[in-house]
Amino acid sequence: MAAFAIDSTKSTPRIFFDEGKNVLEITGESYPENTSEFYDPFFKWLNKHLDGLHDECFTVSIELIYFNSSSSKILMNLFDRLETNVEGGKNIVVNWIYDKENESSLEYGEEFKEDMTSLKFNLVKKG
Repeated sequence: MAAFAIDSTKSTPRIFFDEGKNVLEITGESYPENTSEFYDPFFKWLNKHLDGLHDECFTVSIELIYFNSSSSKILMNLFDRLETNVEGGKNIVVNWIYDKENESSLEYGEEFKEDMTSLKFNLVKKG
């Protein structure tokens, strides 16, 4: 699958797919003015990538310092899509990376994890 990269801005995260490792990284902050407009190209790429997955493990690492409510809905949409693919036999892992000093990030990760029944969702403490 082709590489995918969006550089971060003040209000949008860096989204980077490392082809060699089959790892998608989402890092930074997410409070774009138009959430759907920002994330649409990413979801189009993601759907193609998920369709092309076979037995290999696809890892999604997310380290968001801050995100707004519309970005939270985007994350749930992401996790739901990943979980559907896991239920269809794909090998997908999510690593929710949080700073030990950021309790709210841990709490959000725990809430997202609670909603997942099939998707392997790891809470990874940083620092």
